[in-house]
Amino acid sequence: MTKRDFLAARRPRWDRFTQLLDRFDRRRLRGRTAGEVAELSRGLRELAADLAAVRAHGWGDRLDDYLNTLLGRGHTAFYAAPASPLGSVVGYLTHGFPRVFRRNGRFFLVAAALFFGPFFVAWAAVALRPALADRVLPPEAQAMYDEMYAEGGGLDPDGGEDGRANAFDLGAYGGQRSLMAGFYVYNNVGIALKCFALGVTFGLGTVYVLLSNGIQIGAVFGYAGASGNGERLFSFAVTHGSFELTAIAVAGGAGLMLADALLHPGRRSRLGSLMVRGREAIQIAAGAAVMLMIAAGLEAFWSPAPIAPSIKYVVGGSLWVAVFAWLLLAGRGGAPTEANR
Repeated sequence: MTKRDFLAARRPRWDRFTQLLDRFDRRRLRGRTAGEVAELSRGLRELAADLAAVRAHGWGDRLDDYLNTLLGRGHTAFYAAPASPLGSVVGYLTHGFPRVFRRNGRFFLVAAALFFGPFFVAWAAVALRPALADRVLPPEAQAMYDEMYAEGGGLDPDGGEDGRANAFDLGAYGGQRSLMAGFYVYNNVGIALKCFALGVTFGLGTVYVLLSNGIQIGAVFGYAGASGNGERLFSFAVTHGSFELTAIAVAGGAGLMLADALLHPGRRSRLGSLMVRGREAIQIAAGAAVMLMIAAGLEAFWSPAPIAPSIKYVVGGSLWVAVFAWLLLAGRGGAPTEANR
């Protein structure tokens, strides 16, 4: 085959390939069809064969450069990273984070025991002997909880001064709830960051934060139940608690990962071990922070809403199941993400 015959046979394919690349350049990755991607893949293989033929026959640097540039554009388009940062975040949360979590699940189990164990013990102890609340909750805190959880108090939708539901003033309600959401994010993420960051104290700080928060939160539940205000607190907390309480244990597990890296560095220095193994701990802590942001939104807008407790229990129970199904099952069998290759 002569060079003229080769050009006559192949130039229409090169022009088609160029048009395809131009369309790809004008679209986001998700806007490309499966057929176009398959055509691009086939075109890359054909173009590589054409370039090899040009070089084998010595048909000139100009044609070589043209095909090489076209092949480079094709590789860039075919192997391009997703254009949407939001898509990357969603992909990580639905696939990457659960996988990293499961690989390090033993740290979560220890953290969960350190947090939920004292939580349930304190709850039961204060519920059976309310006087024990004085050892954990100061008098001003008890007075605040009495006001919040009593009928007509801060969690009662009919607790306004005129006895009507404040929630129906949508403008004021939305503004107040938005402020509370910001407060909950600040408070909850702060607890999680302490659980995680204090792992560098060889785990002592993480253990203390988990134990102390478990005891305090459990005492609040026991005190509310002993005071006759349990249902209001339970129906208020059941929904956002699925994300909030689990996330505290997840963040605690990330802190224990840092502690393990320092205590068992292997052949690395402690700093080197912390830098290497801390990468996955940071990924897990970031996932816990997202969980706490979701919890803050639920706590501000759903939990105090004037909705029947039975509905809140159903929704809350469903979310508890969904959270653990996500952590234990999501991302199984799919292609690995960049974060966990």
